Amino acid sequence: MSYLLKAMGFWIWGLIAIAISVSLVSIGYRTISAYRPRYSAYDVTRDTAPDEAREAGALSAATAPLTASGSTSAQPVIGKAIAKQMTAAQKDMNAGQWSEMIKDLEAAEAKTGLTAYDEAKINEFKGYASVKLNDLKAAQAAYEAAVAAGAYKAEELAKIFHLLFQLAATNHQDAKAIEYGERAAAAGAAGDNDLLIMSQLYYQQKDCKKSALWGDKAIDAFKEAGQTPKEVLYQIKLQCAGDAGDTGAMKAALYDLIRLTNKASYWNNLLRLERQDERDDHNTLMIYRVMFDTHSMNADTDYIEMAQLLGDAGLAVEAQAVLEKAMSSGVFKDEHKERATRLLDAFGTRADADMKGLPALEVEARKNPAGALDVKLGEIYFGAGDFGDAASVISRGIDKGQLRQLDEAYVSLGRSLTADKELAGAKQAFAKLKSLPNFSPRVLKLWNLYADMIPAKLSEPL
Repeated sequence: MSYLLKAMGFWIWGLIAIAISVSLVSIGYRTISAYRPRYSAYDVTRDTAPDEAREAGALSAATAPLTASGSTSAQPVIGKAIAKQMTAAQKDMNAGQWSEMIKDLEAAEAKTGLTAYDEAKINEFKGYASVKLNDLKAAQAAYEAAVAAGAYKAEELAKIFHLLFQLAATNHQDAKAIEYGERAAAAGAAGDNDLLIMSQLYYQQKDCKKSALWGDKAIDAFKEAGQTPKEVLYQIKLQCAGDAGDTGAMKAALYDLIRLTNKASYWNNLLRLERQDERDDHNTLMIYRVMFDTHSMNADTDYIEMAQLLGDAGLAVEAQAVLEKAMSSGVFKDEHKERATRLLDAFGTRADADMKGLPALEVEARKNPAGALDVKLGEIYFGAGDFGDAASVISRGIDKGQLRQLDEAYVSLGRSLTADKELAGAKQAFAKLKSLPNFSPRVLKLWNLYADMIPAKLSEPL
């Protein structure tokens, strides 16, 4: 297993680490959910000038929470000693004068005899103004001071913890962000993106167990909201599984990533993992066919081995097509070019002979009741790029009902129909594999995944 991880180091761990760094969800100050603060003021008519009294009283009526009947409910209120400063801060907030707002709040903070509620509201307003000024460290400190005052009710705390979670995450204070995120989630104030960020935070803390726990919560939340889960959630699962050397978990994450994105890089990683443990040439060729058809084959040695397996199976035309594609794409390294050229020449000679013998094979296949020659004929047509005829003669062979290698027949039929853009028929052909006895479960699962990724419409990419 250690050799496998080293051998795959560039293909999986380098790419996934890069992908995770690109995919990580971050919080910018523009998206921080700073809640516009409100407060209630005492009636200060006995202790202030008439204009100040009317101003404070009007502000109290405008901002006091209402009960179901429409009257103001009994709530904590700002002390009259700071009513003037808080009224000025409210005006500055409405006018977008954030620096002036903070000055008014600092003046209120300097007053003596402040209640816990006074301190909470002063700091809540300061936090809001600091967010608007993009001074997120000051905002976090202010909201933390507001919580420390001990005046908030449970529903208010849930909102503040959610906001502190966003601020701490943005300020790269991961431990604090995790603490606030857990409190917000416990209070029901964390959304799907918040759960995703919690998974990321634990991953960055190298706690894969908790990262997976929060990742699963995020996936469920996205699905419940009718949204597609983010790719990074499964990338983290893959990286953690790789770090632990858990091949099964790596495969599970790659299956999820393919279903989510259908990216060739994930196909390549999955198929390389599956191929490592395969010892049967027939199954190995099946895995290579999936790799070739998903355009995820990117190593020149894979093209060479696939061509050799095709040649051993008597499929020189397809072997020639595989090597020609590799040649045209420039994938061969200098040290392998001579070998590839020799193989291509050898398979080219055999392929020419197979193509010249097509008319005779067609006649013989029609007469033969077993159907094996029809499949053989169809595979030659497939290798030559004649996908419609390939599907037609392979179907004929299957219909004769005497084939011994039905897995080969249905795979070849499904590949031919896919290449010919007969997508519904291709899905049906691959579905037949599920009922076959003695078919490799590993290979079956791969073809099932391949079939699942075949689009329903021609307008969608294969």
